[in-house]
Amino acid sequence: ASLATVDPRVLALAAQVTESREPDIPLLLLKLKEILNTASLGHEESKKIKQDIYSYDLTQYCMLVLRQDHSGLRGGWATAVQLAEILSHCCVGLEVKEDPEEFYKKFLPSAVDSLLFLGRRLQVRFIRAIKDEEKQEFLAWFRTVTDAICWLFGGHIQLAACVLQNDHFLQLLITDDVETAIIMMSLLHNILRVNSSVLLQVDEETLHSVLDELVYKLSSTTNPVIGNAATKLLLLVVKFCKQLVELLRARYKGLKGLLSKQWTGKGFDRDLSQLLDLLDSEQSSGKGEMQRQHQAACIIQATWRGFQTRKRLKKLPQAVTTLQRSFRAKREQELQHLKKQKEDEALKLQMQLQRRRAMRLFHERQLALLEIIHPSQVDKYMEEMEDKAALTIQRFWRGYRARRSFHQQRQSLKEYKAAVVIQRAACKFLEKRRRRRPLSPWKDLKGLTDEQRLTLRQKVDDYIKLHPASQMSEEMSKELHMQAQEKLAQFLLRSRLDQRAAQRRETLLAQVNTDVELLMNAPGLAETAEKDLDVFMSRSVPVATKARQSHNTMLKYTRWPWWKKLGDEFVEDDVIPDDALNAELGTLFIGGKK
Repeated sequence: ASLATVDPRVLALAAQVTESREPDIPLLLLKLKEILNTASLGHEESKKIKQDIYSYDLTQYCMLVLRQDHSGLRGGWATAVQLAEILSHCCVGLEVKEDPEEFYKKFLPSAVDSLLFLGRRLQVRFIRAIKDEEKQEFLAWFRTVTDAICWLFGGHIQLAACVLQNDHFLQLLITDDVETAIIMMSLLHNILRVNSSVLLQVDEETLHSVLDELVYKLSSTTNPVIGNAATKLLLLVVKFCKQLVELLRARYKGLKGLLSKQWTGKGFDRDLSQLLDLLDSEQSSGKGEMQRQHQAACIIQATWRGFQTRKRLKKLPQAVTTLQRSFRAKREQELQHLKKQKEDEALKLQMQLQRRRAMRLFHERQLALLEIIHPSQVDKYMEEMEDKAALTIQRFWRGYRARRSFHQQRQSLKEYKAAVVIQRAACKFLEKRRRRRPLSPWKDLKGLTDEQRLTLRQKVDDYIKLHPASQMSEEMSKELHMQAQEKLAQFLLRSRLDQRAAQRRETLLAQVNTDVELLMNAPGLAETAEKDLDVFMSRSVPVATKARQSHNTMLKYTRWPWWKKLGDEFVEDDVIPDDALNAELGTLFIGGKK
């Protein structure tokens, strides 16, 4: 969306979130509630505001903040619960036109996971709370979060299966606490009301886990509220999904007897009778056989449990010690795991926030610079930015290449040093041994015989005959010397004249290039002032300016660190590359070159 059509309140809030510190972000995001309340539900203005909130990643910030530990943050868990409501309201009624696949397949499941994760934390703190006031607060916040989840999958029906398959949902449902268990079964009831066939869409493991937990609650508790909620859920499952009746009969063969014996007369006989009638259909013929098998199974189970109990009582002292040891070890391991997980989540969240803030600041800086720069200078500015970026990449690459080469040569350097040490020790050993060895007296050299002298003399004469020496008179030597002196003087005179002519050409070319640049950068005739005339009337001003710039550039290049000069080992010290000069000065004329 263009800046002209964006709600100014959303734009201002996005800027504040970007520039604020991390602890202040949750309180700033609460302003979204006031913005959403200004427009009626389902109105075009409300849809436009939600679209702007999503486009500026404020919903992403809400989702990331929900995964934080709000125990030590400003606002505490109350702020997190309000942000959960804001997130669910922003997602319902939102129509994403750009990349809707990412919104429906990635963002919405992530939002559900964040809400369930927040509910899991509130449930744990509610169970651990001691004071009644604190427990009531956490219970109210837990109910608000579940309402936000219901509102979210009520607006997006496809999220019902995602909620059921989430690991946090199963952890919330599998609890012994009465209050939170009732709330979670109410949430499951709403899921079945919204999407009656959702149990047929989930995988078999999730379906079995949900049904196992409902049947376990019926068999392990005598609380009529829990029994009523679990019975209504099973009745809904049987009514909406006829295919699951056979699964209940086959998987839970004692369910009918359990319901009739334990829950009759508890205040919900109507729902209980309907469930029993549905489970008892098509099974009336085998009723007596089932009862007999059930009684036999009960007798076998009672006998086996008695045997196991007597056996367990004998090993109770040792078992208690082992249990305590394993419990302490497991608790310590869980605490370490939770601490590490919390640190990893905090670090990941901080990195994501810093990355988003850096990207937003970079784009804002780019837009501000493009507004300041004249349109005719945009291309030149972009080229300079590309040159600087290329120099930065080259600098990092050369440093990385030098470090990698150093690490690769480290082993060979160690071997070389070891060889030097060994050679030094060997040389010292040989020197000591040589000093200790007594010197042998000189032996008299044997003289040449007469025959040997004649043979050597004959060889010398033959060589002189084959290679006669060239002879030159003194007059010829002097004449050759004078000719060489004359040619050398002519060469030196001609080279001096050529050098002066080349310097004159380079000076004229540099002067022409300087004049051309001054004329191109000169203002129009309507904007010309008297001080601008001095630049064209005096040759000393532009020449001095260019000389000063060239001198500063050469000084800066000579002061570069060694890692900036990697790859320039074979360049002379007094020669500076033209690329370095151009990178620093843009367009500078040195010696007639641009």
